[in-house]
Amino acid sequence: MSGHSKWATIRHKKGAADAKRGKVFTRLIKELMVAARMGGGNPDGNPRLRAAVLAAKAENMPKDNIDRAIKKGTGELEGVTYEEFMYEGYGPAGVAVLVDIMTDNRNRAASEIRHTFSRNNGNLGEAGCVAWMFNKKGSIVFDKNAVQEEELIELALEAGAEDVKDLEDQFEVITSPEDFATVKSAIDEKGLKYELAEVTMSPQTTVRIEDPKTAQQILRLMDALEDSDDVQNVYANFDIPDDIMESLE
Repeated sequence: MSGHSKWATIRHKKGAADAKRGKVFTRLIKELMVAARMGGGNPDGNPRLRAAVLAAKAENMPKDNIDRAIKKGTGELEGVTYEEFMYEGYGPAGVAVLVDIMTDNRNRAASEIRHTFSRNNGNLGEAGCVAWMFNKKGSIVFDKNAVQEEELIELALEAGAEDVKDLEDQFEVITSPEDFATVKSAIDEKGLKYELAEVTMSPQTTVRIEDPKTAQQILRLMDALEDSDDVQNVYANFDIPDDIMESLE
């Protein structure tokens, strides 16, 4: 179970099951605002904003909400100014953890994230301690039973994907951040159904977790970080075998 793909899939399903739509929308609105502020309000010329709009539409966010968030980001409407930065640290078994933050109160966010690491058998690290282990990539994840491997590989590579990985019970299409929207559009046009599509931080190497207790501790840390209102995304390089994950569920 790879930290950058299957955790994201579990998080997505859990969020839907727990009816956390309000929280999902809050995170998406923050991303829309920051993306528009950084690169302008036209998605055609702003890849980050284009990806944020696609993510918002995937969660069925109303168009008016999307447009309003973009206008707040560009300054056309009054809105909160969010600061964007990243925390780095280590979880149980030395798992590398990246935490994307968007907040209007840096001191509050710092205190909460430090406390979350410490109470969940982790340690907040210095800037740069684990970021070098990750690359920014587009990720589109499929259940193996939902697609034909050859069809997926041919379609994805022709659309500009970098690779298609076999992850036990899933396929993962990997793209550059710039080509993510193009590849996703080609897949959407073909009507293939995926479990998750996002621009993420993909680990170069993973830490395999064979001990169920350690696996549970790692997932508890990930959950606790995700629950923070200042956290946009959490990435990690753990690899939990499916049989252990099933036993925990």
